[in-house]
Amino acid sequence: MDLKLTGKKVFISGSTKGIGYATAKTLAEEDARVIINGRTRDSVDEAVKRMNKDLDRPAVMGLACDFSRPEEVVRLIEKIGDVEVLINNVGIFENKDFADITDADWNEIYQVNVMSGVRLSRAFLPKMLEKNRGRIIFISSESAINIPPGMIHYGLSKTALLALSRGLAKITEGSAVTVNSILPGPTKTEGFEKSIPKNQPVEEFEEKFFKKARPTSIIKRFADPQEVANLAAYVASPLSSATNGASLRVDGGVVDTIY
Repeated sequence: MDLKLTGKKVFISGSTKGIGYATAKTLAEEDARVIINGRTRDSVDEAVKRMNKDLDRPAVMGLACDFSRPEEVVRLIEKIGDVEVLINNVGIFENKDFADITDADWNEIYQVNVMSGVRLSRAFLPKMLEKNRGRIIFISSESAINIPPGMIHYGLSKTALLALSRGLAKITEGSAVTVNSILPGPTKTEGFEKSIPKNQPVEEFEEKFFKKARPTSIIKRFADPQEVANLAAYVASPLSSATNGASLRVDGGVVDTIY
C-alpha cells in the first residue's frame, strides 16, 4: 500500500532504537524525509549509519537533543525548521516504589516524557494549521490507563500525553491537521532485553511476565517494535485523514475495556 508519504518531512523524537527507530525506518521506506533523534551525537550518528545500511541508501538525517534540558530543545527546534509529521516518541522509565520516587525523579520524567511533546507541538502545530496540513502523534502507553504500581510516575506521564493529544486535536477543528496518540503494550525494545534476569530463557521470562504483570493480555507475548511502527506509519499518512483526537491501542489486549 502506498501511504502517500513521499517527500514529507518527519521528525521523530527518541528514535535511535526501539519503537522510534522502527517507525523511522518504516517511514523512510515510504520515501519520507526522516529526521531521527537521540540524546547524544554519538547515538544519533550510530543510528543514522545503521539505518542507511539497512536501507542501502542515504535514508535519514539525525539531530541530537537531551529533552531534559529546555535550552537544547530550543536549539533543536531552530535546526528542524518546519515538519509535516511530528512523532513525540521520546520517553524514559524506571521501576521504583512510590515512596522512593523523589521530586527530582518526578521532574525528570515529566520534562522528558511530557514537556518534550508540549514544546515540540507548541513550535510546529501553529505552522501546520497555517498550511492546513500535518500530523502530530504521541507515543503513549497502555500504562497510561493500566497504571503500573511500580512505575506510577511513568504511568502518570503517559496519561498526561493522552490529555495533551486530545486537547491539541480540538485546536485542529475544521482543518486537515490531526493529532492522535498511540498506546503500545509491552514491547520487545532494548529496555525489555535489559529487564530479563541473566541465565533466564526469554520464553520463560515472557510467560511469567504475562501471568503476573499483564494477565489481561490477549496475545500473551511482547509486541515487536515493527508492529507498533506499522500503526504509527498509517496514522502519519494522509490516508488517516478521518482519525483525529483518538487514542489508538496496539497493546495486545492488555487494557481490559471495550472503549
